[in-house]
Amino acid sequence: MLIPSNAQSTIQLFQQIEAHHSTAACIHIICDNTPYYRSQLISDHLNDSKIKRIFLPPYASNLNLIERYWKFFKKKIL
Repeated sequence: MLIPSNAQSTIQLFQQIEAHHSTAACIHIICDNTPYYRSQLISDHLNDSKIKRIFLPPYASNLNLIERYWKFFKKKIL
């Protein structure tokens, strides 16, 4: 699976997800507040898509799984 690093690769990832779940009526994707998730390019692409973005609130580290991983990692390594 593609790891997005900008708007273009995010669109490619969304296309792959939509193709893989072609029978779904609606696809919800939870996004952090990275600027490319909110870019006009992605918004324009998703106008005719089954994908709906759900944004995490700012500074919601308890909802962001990578933050839990970093906490565990720091505790075990440090």
